[in-house]
Formats: sequence, structure tokens, C-alpha cells
Amino acid sequence: MRTQPVLFVSHGSPMLALGGSAYARALGAFTASLPERPRAVLVVSAHWQTPDLRVTSSDRPGVLHDFGGFPRELYALDYPAPGDPALAARAASALGAEADPIRPLDHGAWAVLRHLFPGADVPVVQVSLPRAAPPDLVALGEALRAFREEGILILASGGLVHNLGLVDWAAPDGQAETWALDAERWFLERLGDGRREELLDHRKAWPQSRRAAATTEHLDPVFVAMGAADGPVRTVFDGWQLGTMSLRCLAWN
Repeated sequence: MRTQPVLFVSHGSPMLALGGSAYARALGAFTASLPERPRAVLVVSAHWQTPDLRVTSSDRPGVLHDFGGFPRELYALDYPAPGDPALAARAASALGAEADPIRPLDHGAWAVLRHLFPGADVPVVQVSLPRAAPPDLVALGEALRAFREEGILILASGGLVHNLGLVDWAAPDGQAETWALDAERWFLERLGDGRREELLDHRKAWPQSRRAAATTEHLDPVFVAMGAADGPVRTVFDGWQLGTMSLRCLAWN
């Protein structure tokens, strides 16, 4: 069984769940290129934060439409992927987490998975995102790393630059403000050449930290991915939405 990669996805607006975009095609191409199909997915999303770690344990988790003000067609979307209670129990044990049999998948998880595995035929277990400092989030990822050797893909869903207070609703897709481009470039340069200390202390070291991540829940999943990963990082998709929302997707094989 091949070791599965780690994937960090900037999930952007819920509208991306509808498909037909270059973003959706890139995610589909990523999974199509894998030498071996994952046995399951362990996912961490910006949209399920808890004080203590929790893990979905239902065999049919279903989906949560945890957004408002969007077209009706978005609320009709489903993603009926099975859960994996046995994997959930093992993940909970490895993390010291509590099993949650009623929590559905939030849109940070299912809206991305619709493009990665459109057949909804790969089991999914979601791990909550703790309200924790970056070093602790890296440690969470490290605790998940061994599952990759069992054919389980680790998916982290958030956004490198994600500040809803600064979006430009009139901005064309693919265009970004200069400060947002600079902010993402700063982060990617340090991620690429291993300057982890600056990333973990981003509030002090990153000049655009407060603009790129006024609140950190969308940035935090990348630290989980960093902990679960080994080897070099590569870009799966590079794009922008609403002028200041990064759609950058990264993989570690």
C-alpha cells in the first residue's frame, strides 16, 4: 500500500462547490494522478473549531450547509460519502480526542471533496480544529502522519490569505490586490525553504499577518498539514477570488 500525500486546499467561497471551474478541474486532476486511490480521507477544516479535539464517527456523516445568503442550488448539494467508524476510533485514540457520532461534514470538507472524489465513494472522517497555537497544530498533524502509510489521505482545508472584511465583491476571478499577493508570497517562500520558525511565529514575523488572517481559523489548517507532511511542497492550484481570497492549494507527496 502506497503512502498517501498531504493536501492543503484553500476552499474560498462556497460557490466553488458547484464545479465547472479551473479550481475544480485542478483538484480532480490531482486525485486522478495519484498512483493509488486512498483508502480513506482524514480531513481538518477551518469550519469546525472546538475547545477539545473531536472526530466524526458516524458511518454516514452527511453534510452541513453552514453558510447563508447563497443561491438555492447550493443548499441542494449533497455529498453522501460513507464514514469509517473504525478509522475514527483509531484517530480519536491517537489524538486523545472524543468521538462525535452526530456531527456532519462542514462545507470546508465536503465542498472540496466533491471535486477530489466526485463519486463520494471514499470514506471520510473529519477531525476538529482546536483553538491552539501553530506549534500545537503542527503536533496534531504529526500525530496523523502515520495514517498516510495505511493509504489514508490527509486533507487540510482553509486559506492562506482569507479575510472576509477586505474582499472586493467586484474583483474578477484570478486578480488580487498587491498586499494580498505579497502576503501569500512571503508565506510560500518560507514554506518552500524550511523557515518554519517564522511561520510558527507569524503574528510577529509576517508583515501582513493581521490583514491576511485577521482571525486564524483559515490559516491554522496549513500548520496541521505541515505537521503531517514530509518532503518538498508543490502547488496544485494557484488562483484568487474576490480580490483578497487566496485559492492556493498545496501538496506534499
